[in-house]
Amino acid sequence: MVVTAETDEQRRTRERQRGLFDGVAELYDATRQGYPAEIVDSIFTTAAIGPGTAAVLEIGCGTGQLTRELAGRALSLTAIDIGAAMVETARRNVADPMARFQTSSFEDFAESGPFDLIVSATAFHWVDPSIGLAKAARLLRPGGWLALLTTGERYPEPLRTRLRDLWMRYSRQTGKWTDQPAWVTALRQTTLFGGIVEASHTRALRLPAQTVMGVERTRATFLSYSKQDRANFTADLTTLLEPSSHIDLVQETFLAMAPAATSR
Repeated sequence: MVVTAETDEQRRTRERQRGLFDGVAELYDATRQGYPAEIVDSIFTTAAIGPGTAAVLEIGCGTGQLTRELAGRALSLTAIDIGAAMVETARRNVADPMARFQTSSFEDFAESGPFDLIVSATAFHWVDPSIGLAKAARLLRPGGWLALLTTGERYPEPLRTRLRDLWMRYSRQTGKWTDQPAWVTALRQTTLFGGIVEASHTRALRLPAQTVMGVERTRATFLSYSKQDRANFTADLTTLLEPSSHIDLVQETFLAMAPAATSR
């Protein structure tokens, strides 16, 4: 089994930052983009799950960006998130009597399963890496599937480079900026799961500049800044986005999924 090691500082940062989103649940809900139906359909096709009695767990549901696509499929869906305000917003957004919501971290999640599918969208990097894959494998039925997604925005140049420089300046970062979460390597190497299936999806979006502003201001890095740095970053970002009323960008979504090993 492969476990991605954390330093003490990385652990403290992760545990502190993952609780920050709850304070901006309304802005998060208004500006964060959902997930393409095509890639969600491919999850269910690969996992061979159709309408019926299948049990699905979503880790880190946020305000329901992915949950909306999971709901309405006649599934027993359990969606968890560490933030109470995020869960309450997701509950309002998803009108599916078969969807249950719970305020809990994955580490503290007490149900024993088994689940046919566990899915997490742009959230699994907040889970303790010494627990995440091992617990997911334990909660899945043999042959059940784990599906992990990320999504992000690719802005046009020169905005893309200028925005990255802005993030690096306020984060006091001089090294390489990596976009690939550590769980990608861990899932590819672990023996807890079988052969990995990967897929990518892109779609062009035209978003109001204020929506883009909201997306950037709901990132954990921004929420970690001091009050003064948040104000200065917002002013600098406003300057970058002016005078455009809308921003053309590409939403890039990545999916990696694998079946739980039948013998563990």
